[in-house]
Amino acid sequence: MNERQRLKELLLEKSYREGTFTLTSGKTSDFYIDGKQTTLDAEGGYLCGRLLYELIKNETDPISAVGGMTLGADPLVTAVSLVSYLEKEPVPAFIVRKEAKGHGTGNFLEGKANLEPGCRVALVEDVVTTGGTLIQVIERVENEGFKVGLVATVVDREEGGAETLAEHGYPLKAIFTRTELIGQAA
Repeated sequence: MNERQRLKELLLEKSYREGTFTLTSGKTSDFYIDGKQTTLDAEGGYLCGRLLYELIKNETDPISAVGGMTLGADPLVTAVSLVSYLEKEPVPAFIVRKEAKGHGTGNFLEGKANLEPGCRVALVEDVVTTGGTLIQVIERVENEGFKVGLVATVVDREEGGAETLAEHGYPLKAIFTRTELIGQAA
């Protein structure tokens, strides 16, 4: 079984739930994908890291770092960075805080010292719905002087996120769309 197919099985087993859920966007949905149940699983985290790393590696212009908004992206950026190290092409990770650090440096970005000033970075997320969180992350990262060269997710719910990001000039790449994962379009 290939890695993508195995990750699909894990997502459906560990992360996919049916019912009535309120999403971060405030929308109500009849299904929920709790990505952290898969990204915090040893095999699931590794597979997410491997497949997101492949997306990063296949970019025409090199990507020098990988980051995302805490908490959802934390296991993903770590997994991608570890996979890149094992592949002997190390890509450092960074985390974007929801609020600026209230003490010490006051930073929004953790791990910034490992990044070359002005470098191209990839942003990753476990699940994208409207893209609102990623727009906020892009603004924070670019305000720090970095260039967002790739936005990638494990699952695109196909509920406007890709379109919102594209309108801002950032195409979204997904390991799975909602249709690919559960077979029903939005």
